[in-house]
Amino acid sequence: MYASIVRTVMLYLLIIAGLRIMGKRQIGELQPSELVVTILISNIATLPIEDVNVPLLGSVVPILTIVCFEVFLSGLTMYSKKARRLFCGSPKMVIRDGKIMQQTLWDLRFSVDDLTEQLRTAGYFDINEVQFAVVETTGNLSVYPKFTARPATAGDLGLSKEAYISAPPVVLINNGHPVAEAYQYCGITHAWLDEVLKKERLQPQDIYLMTCDRNLSYQIVRKEKG
Repeated sequence: MYASIVRTVMLYLLIIAGLRIMGKRQIGELQPSELVVTILISNIATLPIEDVNVPLLGSVVPILTIVCFEVFLSGLTMYSKKARRLFCGSPKMVIRDGKIMQQTLWDLRFSVDDLTEQLRTAGYFDINEVQFAVVETTGNLSVYPKFTARPATAGDLGLSKEAYISAPPVVLINNGHPVAEAYQYCGITHAWLDEVLKKERLQPQDIYLMTCDRNLSYQIVRKEKG
């Protein structure tokens, strides 16, 4: 039993290290070749975990081989457009000038339900609002809306950027613990935070979440009393 636990932990650490080296993204953003690598590694790793009679090197060597090959392949696709198209494919436009490209959808095995679901995920429930839509190599749908469906920007409204926050707020206190990295970002000091907490009659341990932006505008969520 102890041998199985040790082997499991070792393989776990090896896989984590391998994925870090390969720089893998989230599962939903994997290229086809990257998804194959992930599946292969997971299957190979289960063999010595399920059967202690299988040598540990029987999984370590193939996993390291796959990792090295994937690193090489990633480098190759960065410098070779042909290799990138071969292993990763290329984006496909499924809506052009507001018209659905039916043949392209068929080639991608993309049903109308798939298309409308992806459009809803992107925030478009009416297909007539879409000017262009592209299926990326990861399977995600990128949408470029028609002019009348585009959200208004600060430039469209003629708003001055000086009057608005130039950067988003960050977490200043996380579950009672001040976040030191946020001090420099917000341009504040310990003395400023102490003054604010004194004003609010709170201690850091009383705060579940506190955010602050560069205009020193803050929000506080107190801990619920259990």
